[in-house]
Amino acid sequence: MPRTPSDLLQGTVDILILRTLAWQQMHGYGISHWVRERSQGVLSVEGAALYQALHRLERKQLVAATWGLSENNRKAKYYELTAAGRKQLRAESSTWYEYAAAVGRVLGPA
Repeated sequence: MPRTPSDLLQGTVDILILRTLAWQQMHGYGISHWVRERSQGVLSVEGAALYQALHRLERKQLVAATWGLSENNRKAKYYELTAAGRKQLRAESSTWYEYAAAVGRVLGPA
């Protein structure tokens, strides 16, 4: 079944989160900050979209969460990639690289 625009957007948020967590365990704000910094401010994953995606990834067992203290001593939920999440990231990354290359060829000179 083909993906809808909503599925593509959801998939984009998911892979951004999975990639971020491949670096290290982080809380929601840290994930949001890392994506914004890494994309030089072009991309942002915040608020409801971020936490809906984190909960969806947790239900799929692609990330696991534990409670801890943030840098400013506040209670925060920290997320980390599971083995299944790493496998999913590898598969999705390959698909995204192919997609980006194809779009680049279409947009490039004829």
